[in-house]
Amino acid sequence: MQRYCLDPWKRTRVLTKEVHIGTLSLGGQNPIRVQSMTTTDTMDTEGSVEQSIRMIDAGCELVRLTAPSKNEAENLKNIKTALVQRGYNTPLVADIHFTPNAAEIAAGIVEKVRVNPGNYADKKKFEEIDYTDSSYQAELDRIEEKFTPLVLLCKANGTAMRIGTNHGSLSDRILSRYGDTPEGMVESAFEFIRICEKHNFDQIVISMKASNTLVMVQAYRLLMAKMLENGVVYPLHLGVTEAGDGEDGRIKSAVGIGALLEDGLGDTIRVSLTEAPEAEIPVAQKLIAKYNNYTPFEFKIPINNLHYSPFQYNKRESQAFHNIGGKNTPVVLADLSYVEQIKPAHFFGFGYQYSIPLDKWNIQDQAADYVYIGSNELDFEVPGTLGIIIDFELWEAKYTNKPGYYPLVLSEQLDLISSEQVSFIPLEAEENIPTQLASLPKAIVILNTKYGNKTQLYRRFFLELQEKKMTNAVILSYQYETDELETFQLFAGADAGALFIDGFGDGIWLNADLGAQHVNSTAFGILQATRTRISKTEYISCPSCGRTLFDLQDTTAKIRQRTAHLKGLKIGIMGCIVNGPGEMADADYGYVGTGPGKINLYKEKTIVKRNIEEEQAVEALVELIKEFGDWQEPRA
Repeated sequence: MQRYCLDPWKRTRVLTKEVHIGTLSLGGQNPIRVQSMTTTDTMDTEGSVEQSIRMIDAGCELVRLTAPSKNEAENLKNIKTALVQRGYNTPLVADIHFTPNAAEIAAGIVEKVRVNPGNYADKKKFEEIDYTDSSYQAELDRIEEKFTPLVLLCKANGTAMRIGTNHGSLSDRILSRYGDTPEGMVESAFEFIRICEKHNFDQIVISMKASNTLVMVQAYRLLMAKMLENGVVYPLHLGVTEAGDGEDGRIKSAVGIGALLEDGLGDTIRVSLTEAPEAEIPVAQKLIAKYNNYTPFEFKIPINNLHYSPFQYNKRESQAFHNIGGKNTPVVLADLSYVEQIKPAHFFGFGYQYSIPLDKWNIQDQAADYVYIGSNELDFEVPGTLGIIIDFELWEAKYTNKPGYYPLVLSEQLDLISSEQVSFIPLEAEENIPTQLASLPKAIVILNTKYGNKTQLYRRFFLELQEKKMTNAVILSYQYETDELETFQLFAGADAGALFIDGFGDGIWLNADLGAQHVNSTAFGILQATRTRISKTEYISCPSCGRTLFDLQDTTAKIRQRTAHLKGLKIGIMGCIVNGPGEMADADYGYVGTGPGKINLYKEKTIVKRNIEEEQAVEALVELIKEFGDWQEPRA
């Protein structure tokens, strides 16, 4: 197995090559840096300066501005001068896609230039093209000819560079040989890395962004494995592109970025939210802070082997019972054990609504699958789809023959359970697995730990299960003391995300003093972000920049209002063609700005309606969804 980090069993940060971006040092032993991107028109000097200052005052350490043409690139000088006059020396980054001459101008002004290999010099027509070895090499020669002048300028000027590959921006040539894969993303970056190395230019940062967290994490891991193999490890910029807004954007970002931070990867991050850029900064800071101060459990015996592939998703084989384990999607558990007198209303936050006049339960798309009630008793009937978990003593006394009721069995009670009994067994990940578990195939483990290195401890537990040939289903359980919702979403997303991305876990159980609805929604959000259980519409929404051709926040809200009930549908909302058909990658439908006040609509990567007036575009999108048979009327 290729090594993709220093130690998957212990969070040890990979020390990368130090890169200097103006007065800011990145990589090596430097702190993880936070950055964001302006949403203003780069030709609007005053607006860009004011927004940059708000970002910097919020803690932004690198400010990125788009430079889609020579004019914007040249105006970066005015923005930089104005910032310096206001007392701000934060390094600026020019974001380049299709215009090499703009990049070359920017390299003489700002401290860093970002290029996207798929857009910078490559062909991207979204056509099936067969490349021979000679035609493939001819394209590489052409790319080198176009890219080399920028490399030499950056080297001469002391300008750093980010080679930023995006999943949705892979060229026809890369797609023809590697397909739409993490391997293709890595090779796309390495084509440009090799040119930099040919000219002894090493002040480069690499990124592998995608809106799909599985693809993103696998691409970064493959990239790091290749760099470790080559002996030169460049700093990594981490980010989930087009993460969206609100809860979805935070959880999705935490899942992708956190899965990499858990393994010590990452030197700078951006949380890409469809919100004001200054709102991204505290989110990134909280996510980083998670890894600055925690108490790990130290393994006494070193572990050298890796029992799963970190480069592709394979769900762990587990014993299936009802809706848990096997090929079932992960379940969600909820907790009502702390309630003295449980009423039907207590289930509302977990996705169950009870109508007294109709004497009927209404089950929502995000309804918890099991609820733990401790030593409580229920004096009303619950939906037949809901499993009830109760303490062993009460279950043994009253519920052994009641369908849908299952005991929570402590380690010291395992000898009292038969091999045929479905039960839930809470275990601490740092402790040895009880020997009795081997004879209890229907026992479902609820995995806990009080230590901060949860990901590594849970991995170790799954390794031990494999070595003992135990296939018990496992629920990943996490307890958080915070009463701050955003922190909870970020920490839970990072902790659980890494495990689900690697195929571990048959369910999730979150606990925090934040209200049932928030806890339940976060659990389902994590499963959605890891693509392990789809329970709602997914919005792949870009964070906006100076290229954006409409109000992204307002438009996203309007589209969400009309389509939020379309469970399982993926809708891309992109501000411009740069973030258009490629960047939304696997979206079912796309809403893309194509000019001032004009919108193109996509079915997957194909344009089906062009130049629609913005005022009619949301309704046109709804009609398009109906036309292709994916529309459902919202519930009354």
